[in-house]
Amino acid sequence: MTNTLRFPAADPAAAAAFFAAELAFEADPDDVVRDLAAGTTDGFRLVETRSAEAFARLRIPGAINLPHWEIDATTTADWDRDLVYVCYCESFECNAATKGALELSRLGFKVKRLAGGITTWHASGYPVEGDAAPDDGVSLHGISCDC
Repeated sequence: MTNTLRFPAADPAAAAAFFAAELAFEADPDDVVRDLAAGTTDGFRLVETRSAEAFARLRIPGAINLPHWEIDATTTADWDRDLVYVCYCESFECNAATKGALELSRLGFKVKRLAGGITTWHASGYPVEGDAAPDDGVSLHGISCDC
């Protein structure tokens, strides 16, 4: 038996439920960049959940910054509860977006996490801005967890 099939695949109905649930929790960077490019951002807002310093260095255009450790009822009092807040951080290795999404959901907000964070976003060649934004679109300098 192959290593790949050592554990049998799930029943198709169970697999469909699992993958549908996964998509309810994560946003694909390609989908987000297409929405940004088309100007169709009604319904969601990007939230950078790393530090203000990391946000100043490199961020996704249009994102707001609220470090996950500052998320509470006071800091989100004026937020629109009809929006979906798409949290992002540094990468798959960082969990600041997960922590931010957890706190926002505990406060009653609808949330998703941006798959791969700003590292994946930037490596895909999508637009970034900030003090460390490169002109050539290649360098990942300035991206760090900072959470």
